[in-house]
Amino acid sequence: MITPLQLGNKIFPTNLIQGPLAGVSSAPFRYLTWIYGSPAFSCTEMISCKTLIHQSKKVYQRYIAKSPEEGPTCFQLSTNDPKELALATKIVTDSGADLVDLNCGCPVKKIRNKHAGSFLLSDPKKLYALIIAMKMNTHLPVSIKIRVEGDSTDKSNLAIAEVIRDTGADFLIVHGRHWSENYETSCRYDQIKFFVNELKIPVIGNGDIKCVESLKKMFLTGCAGVMIGRAGVGQPWLIKKLNAEMRGQKFVEPSLKEIGEIFLKHATSLITLLDSELLGILQARKFAKYYARTLKTKNAFVEEINICKNYNALQTIVNNFFEV
Repeated sequence: MITPLQLGNKIFPTNLIQGPLAGVSSAPFRYLTWIYGSPAFSCTEMISCKTLIHQSKKVYQRYIAKSPEEGPTCFQLSTNDPKELALATKIVTDSGADLVDLNCGCPVKKIRNKHAGSFLLSDPKKLYALIIAMKMNTHLPVSIKIRVEGDSTDKSNLAIAEVIRDTGADFLIVHGRHWSENYETSCRYDQIKFFVNELKIPVIGNGDIKCVESLKKMFLTGCAGVMIGRAGVGQPWLIKKLNAEMRGQKFVEPSLKEIGEIFLKHATSLITLLDSELLGILQARKFAKYYARTLKTKNAFVEEINICKNYNALQTIVNNFFEV
């Protein structure tokens, strides 16, 4: 059910969260999610601590920049080095983070090869040191985002629960799949429920949330809150819709014209963030298919968007298809 959510020393008016998405969760995406969806907070995409420590203008633009109008933000970090994590935690705390999370779920080979992401679930001693490094270097609520053991032989759930309990992490985010499982594998709600029952801190459930029915199913695990992932791309109003429908209230979907206008806002914000019309348009093109998910001429729209290289062309295409 929809309730206020307390995580460490912070209280949020709702318990629905927009999760981190690689290549998506920069400031423009988070800002749109905030003004149209009003989540408890939104997450940055995963940030390498090494990259953050040796930051450049490009790093600032993509990972650290926050819109002054966006709501609370959780910065998600990635490393297997406690010293790096300690310094990175200080950096994001000073950069306006509201919460700090360590990624322990990324299944990508290049991340696992660095013994980071989901690899950390097989190294409880290292994970212990990492969480302690975060806790000692910020006053903000600290969490880790994990995957579950699934049907694998990992058998990591209990060991990870013990580490979380011993380190005093403020909350836990659980994606209900094993790192080797793709999105065709159903979310393992029973293993999310395991962590809910095992821990006294709030557990946030994550996986397959796209409508009110799937949201209700996740809440049956007893989780304190729910994190929405991919479904939020191209419909930043989704969390507000879920909030309304869970309360039995009617939600009016944006019109096609309004969706087109929101897409143009996203593109404009990306151009400003990246300080480059071309780079902003190239980034915006990735989101076209998501904003067009209800457009009958979706394929034709995406084909045209994918060859445009400036804002005027993008605006013309959007105006033609969305009747802006």
